[in-house]
Amino acid sequence: MTQPLHPRIQRLIIEQEALIARRNRPDFSAWDNGIAQRYEDCVITDRHVPISWRFDMNPATNPLGLERLGINVAFNAGAIYLNGKFHLVVRTEGLDRKSFFAVAESPTGIDQFRYWDEPCDIPEFDDNDPATNVYDMRLTQHEDGWIYGIFCVEKKDPKAPEGDLSSAVAQCGIVRTKDLKKWERLPDFKSPSAQQRNVVLHPEFVKCKYAFYTRPQDSFIEAGKGGGIGWAFSDSMNPAVVDGESAFEPRMYHTIKEMKNGQGPAPIKTKDGWLHLAHGVRGCAAGLRYVLYMFMTSLDDPSKVIATPGGYFMAPQGAERVGDVSNVLFANGWCATPDGTVYIYYASSDTRMHVATSTIEKLVDYCKNTPSDPLVSRKCVLQRIDLIRRNAAYLNYGSVTA
Repeated sequence: MTQPLHPRIQRLIIEQEALIARRNRPDFSAWDNGIAQRYEDCVITDRHVPISWRFDMNPATNPLGLERLGINVAFNAGAIYLNGKFHLVVRTEGLDRKSFFAVAESPTGIDQFRYWDEPCDIPEFDDNDPATNVYDMRLTQHEDGWIYGIFCVEKKDPKAPEGDLSSAVAQCGIVRTKDLKKWERLPDFKSPSAQQRNVVLHPEFVKCKYAFYTRPQDSFIEAGKGGGIGWAFSDSMNPAVVDGESAFEPRMYHTIKEMKNGQGPAPIKTKDGWLHLAHGVRGCAAGLRYVLYMFMTSLDDPSKVIATPGGYFMAPQGAERVGDVSNVLFANGWCATPDGTVYIYYASSDTRMHVATSTIEKLVDYCKNTPSDPLVSRKCVLQRIDLIRRNAAYLNYGSVTA
């Protein structure tokens, strides 16, 4: 006869079910810029990871009900809207710092996210040279009929001096699937760059080729002479090989993308152009600060930037600022539904997942009609004075009530 679960495990299962069932309400305490709506609760945290992934539930082998394989964080999820449901491929990290991918599904897109029964079983491309860590999958539903997962493959730098355990090499792994369950591993992405941590596949063929957004870097952390969002072509996905990259969205001094910038998820197609969500990184006294920003590119040439709203789109607020790597927002997944709603899935401080919602109409308006960064203080203040003076004709202070 099967023995009952340990009381601790029973309690944790009940608490987790309550967490998953909890409705997520709009966060009206957040600044209302009219562009995107934040929500009160996270959509995925370490507490959402199934209890059976963490505890040995057999009383015979775990009579004290202790956790065996703990979870540190759950963040940086790729996203796809498939068969009427929202799916996140979550970077889930154990206490050992090793990340793995796992699918969480929701009927609403803002709450009730539940992990599937088991993590994704992603094959190695070369069993004799395994990746030390894999993370940050971008999902692209390509017009060739496949769903591609593009992710970072990290290994210790074989050229590092003896005793140097901090040097690493990051390249791009590729899988494809039809259902997010069976994953076919393809050869790793090949480019002339020494490091590739943020590669994203464009969802359509361009000039009969597969098109990629890249982020060439000289080293694992620092862009060096590289950086910026690049653009490259491959004849095939099996293998995906590019001969060169052209930077079309460069880093820029004293901006939100001074240190680094990289494409987030695959862009969304609209009648006005391709909507892009990206991350920008700048240095400050507290370290590296990651924010999200947007831009648009031409439908005819997705590497031609046509709109660049100045500054960031979203930055860490309140509790989002605190976590494993503080002061960070990062997004590698968003979904556009047939009614024009956009669900933006972003991680805060490398710790947990949130959602913000907007619409195609709002995001296009934001990109096209928000002034670009003039890049110097004098021009920035003149830009703001111009807005104030144009508003003076419309602002009736007597009509504003507390």
